[in-house]
Amino acid sequence: MPAATRDDPAVRFCVRCGAALLRREHQGAIRPGCTACDYVHFFDPKVAAAAWIEEEGRVLLVRRAVMPQRGLWTIPGGYVDAWEDPASAVVRECAEELGVAVELTGLLDVVAGREHPLGAGFVIFYSATLRTRALRPADDVDQAGWFAAHELPELAFEATRSMAARWQAVRAAQKSA
Repeated sequence: MPAATRDDPAVRFCVRCGAALLRREHQGAIRPGCTACDYVHFFDPKVAAAAWIEEEGRVLLVRRAVMPQRGLWTIPGGYVDAWEDPASAVVRECAEELGVAVELTGLLDVVAGREHPLGAGFVIFYSATLRTRALRPADDVDQAGWFAAHELPELAFEATRSMAARWQAVRAAQKSA
């Protein structure tokens, strides 16, 4: 018996030809498929990308101006648009949220697990450096600030908290060495 997928009542018609979608087995699961053409709708996860920017022992955080988690802090980032490379998405998000250009210096981690109904299923964390200096919070953030490992504010998401905890552990180990 194939696994059933979660129903989405908003997906009732084919995005290619407009015909009705009918739930049927496709690749081992029940998925909406077009009754007129070969289109099958997959419920793909949302993907987000974020930039871990550290300078002089401090990390750059932004305060969320929108729900969910309005008023709490996270790192610059956001959703990857369709057909957009995750690295390009994080560069775009830093420009939108802070008015800065960044250079990505590495891939830090990929964290799975959706934290709220509209959240990303995967967050891709990159290390980055600022190419421009003036921080101008905009878009869905209202503040930006630099924080040392021992003075982090309340963080918005578990994915951000896990990255911060790893960073704090590395910083503590560096101090004791």
